[in-house]
Amino acid sequence: MYGTPCDTHGTLRNVLVGQSGGPTAAINASLAGVVSAARRQGAHAVGMRYGIEGFLAGRTVDLDAALPTSVELELLRHTPASWLGSCRYKLPDASEDAGTYERLFSAFERQQVDAVLYIGGNDSMDTIAKLGAWGSRVGSGVRFVGIPKTIDNDLVGTDHTPGYGSAAKYVATSIGELSCDSDVYDLKGVTVVEIMGRDAGWLAAAAALATQGGVPAADVILLPEAPLEVDALLGRLEGLLAEKSSVILAASEGARTPDGRLVAERTNAPGTRRDAFGHLAALSGTSRYLAQLVRERLGVKARAVEISTLQRCASHCASATDLDEAFALGAAGVEAAERGGSERMCALRRSGDAPYGCSIETVDVHAVANRTKPVPSSWIAADGMGLTVDFERYARPLIAGEPSLAWEDGLPQRLAPLG
Repeated sequence: MYGTPCDTHGTLRNVLVGQSGGPTAAINASLAGVVSAARRQGAHAVGMRYGIEGFLAGRTVDLDAALPTSVELELLRHTPASWLGSCRYKLPDASEDAGTYERLFSAFERQQVDAVLYIGGNDSMDTIAKLGAWGSRVGSGVRFVGIPKTIDNDLVGTDHTPGYGSAAKYVATSIGELSCDSDVYDLKGVTVVEIMGRDAGWLAAAAALATQGGVPAADVILLPEAPLEVDALLGRLEGLLAEKSSVILAASEGARTPDGRLVAERTNAPGTRRDAFGHLAALSGTSRYLAQLVRERLGVKARAVEISTLQRCASHCASATDLDEAFALGAAGVEAAERGGSERMCALRRSGDAPYGCSIETVDVHAVANRTKPVPSSWIAADGMGLTVDFERYARPLIAGEPSLAWEDGLPQRLAPLG
């Protein structure tokens, strides 16, 4: 049995926070929310360096020392990527490796940790669920709370996830600008834009938000939820090229053919490495394959564009709504732990689209971990190559607002990286 760091419902002394999975433009806003809320409650905030994997190696950061004033916290709020460092470490099942949990909980007890907050997506919620389950099993008083984060927007139990709004805004902005660029010459051509999102099409769907003078900038949008029929796609592109010179095709990196095969795997070498959670470590190639297909089958110019990691770290194009909600969820995680909550994830519940409103609640993290929320089929066009107005009503509030950035020498000011 482990000692109880503090009462299961009461004042927190030490809050341990980590970041995990892919970075976003908003994940540090959640970290700032955690530190701010802990400070208000008189608790000491400690950061995991490189997530739970780094913590296992004894790597931590005194956040009160690293972020001594509101100036640093404000810069952190607008600094992209994972300031503490991240990992993609999968905790083993306790039935197979109890030793890892014994090491972790001994460290929690030694450092008098009262609450562990983990900012991340599906896989990070798996970490919180496993830690919480072990804590309950051994009678630990440590509370475990997940803070949602992912540009993929595929977490169940929450209306949307921090990081998505800013990434969606960048995607829509880029699609609009690429549409302008591709229309310069009077030549027939297709620009294929590859967008992140893994097995869910939420981020690629954001291409539907881009308009030029009220006209949609993306002509075709391909999602993993709607299997790609190659002949139907080529027929659609051929029809569009008969009407206009330039066509924009936005494709999710997770687009699949009806047999379930990833389009990207047609360009990757067999046996592409996967991470600890079974995801392809480098999921790219969809745009290259489709551009080559267009050149070969339609005989027109085709360009492949991968926005790649830019879509997850473009804080200069962040959504103010996204950053505000990310900060609030970080603070809510501390408050949930202070109330005694454990094995929970903070979540957003929408109250309306126009006017937009969301409140924060907590949900059972075990119902979230390792599950994926797809784009509803009713929001996908009947031909599988676009989105309905229902998606636009859902997504537009999430990209709203421009944050007030600090600028230096003509560039956005960032918090210096940890040494």
